[in-house]
Amino acid sequence: MSNNIQIVSPIDGSIVAQRKLAGEAEMLTAINAADTARTAWKHTSVQQRAELCHKAVDIMRDNAAELAVEITRLMGRPVVHSPGEIRGLEQRARYMIDIAGQELADIQIKADETDNKPGLTRLIRHEPLGIVLVLAPWNYPYLTAVNSIIPALMAGNSVILKHSTQTLLCAERFHQAFIEAGLPAGVFQYLHLDHESTSKLIKNSAINFVSFTGSVNGGKSIELAAAGLFKGVALELGGKDPAYVMSDADLEHSVENLVDGAFFNSGQSCCAVERIYVHADIYDPFVEQFVETVKQYRLGNPLHADTTLGPMVNARAAEHVREQIKQAVASGAKACIDEEQFAANQPGTSYLAPQVLVDVNHEMAVMKQESFGPVVGIMKVSNDAEAIELMNDSEYGLTASIWTRDETSAAELGAQIQTGTVYMNRCDYLDPALAWVGVKNSGRGCSLSALGYQQLTRPKSYYLKNI
Repeated sequence: MSNNIQIVSPIDGSIVAQRKLAGEAEMLTAINAADTARTAWKHTSVQQRAELCHKAVDIMRDNAAELAVEITRLMGRPVVHSPGEIRGLEQRARYMIDIAGQELADIQIKADETDNKPGLTRLIRHEPLGIVLVLAPWNYPYLTAVNSIIPALMAGNSVILKHSTQTLLCAERFHQAFIEAGLPAGVFQYLHLDHESTSKLIKNSAINFVSFTGSVNGGKSIELAAAGLFKGVALELGGKDPAYVMSDADLEHSVENLVDGAFFNSGQSCCAVERIYVHADIYDPFVEQFVETVKQYRLGNPLHADTTLGPMVNARAAEHVREQIKQAVASGAKACIDEEQFAANQPGTSYLAPQVLVDVNHEMAVMKQESFGPVVGIMKVSNDAEAIELMNDSEYGLTASIWTRDETSAAELGAQIQTGTVYMNRCDYLDPALAWVGVKNSGRGCSLSALGYQQLTRPKSYYLKNI
């Protein structure tokens, strides 16, 4: 098997870059460098870590225009949207950097009336794990990676990043920014690896924690590789995120935001809206406005400024969605979008027209299995109970959104939904102050927020008695 990897652009099939995959010698060199660096980095103050990480973020922000074009060439997102990923990276990174001092501070145990012993100090310290391996996906190559990279570094760990082969240049950009910022050698590194080598790296005893974002099957492979090794694993996996539009919802706001939530990035988002349940009272006007809004998309070359919907990451992914649509229509679903209105739509290519399906049910794969593409099914429901039952009828549980003017109802219904995040009148969004978690097959672990530091450190207790 060749040890070379080519990045093929979904735009036109051109080769964006070619790299050599790391061999065992390179892997061991990286591990040794990370292991050597972690001790000094552990004893570097949180303030010093913050200064270096902020500098790296500054560098990436200052190069946002160049990075945005590169993202588009690598995975096909319209260039008018790609700069938003760097802005999101900056927002998440700076938030996690700024809260680190408070969240990583020692926990002092105060004496009480029953335990007032003079000369006794008790505290719990947040001890870094050691070496954190970050396995990042292609769909949001910077946003998904930064969720783990910055908190891991701020917690005092050294980091090795293995990026998706589709976007491996992003790993190099991270490394370049950290080196320019002055991060000590070995604290942050990257490796270009195939699946077999990645599994070997996970099994290496020097790796203390693995953070993975990707498919359910990928997550299972990660857990198998780490089985019996007593090391932590965080998994952000698939989604089939639902939305419920209640009878009192603001129709215009719901349509505008749910269309964007379903079709931004060609639907290639972990928390993209993939199924919508609409109360019967507003079902017809909702579908009508939704379809008309989707028709306004411009599918085409994502490097053109007027393109608002780019190609999927590759033809194979597009074919998966086409097959879901075909099967649903054969089973009685109605396709609301005439694909011929989108001239760039070409069977056998990565260019796929957006599609809205009605008359769908949960016997159809498009309503049960992850699509990860520009298609959404819309179902009519008669009441809240029916909506909740359908929303929970899924093997996934990443996010869910409720569209209503009644916050009390949204909170009450949200408590019944099996999901990691509940939105009201918003979707397809990640707030760095909130814990990012999944339930069921959407994964395990917690990134971002104050809680995100817990999985990247271990508690170490000190009982100090003076005599």
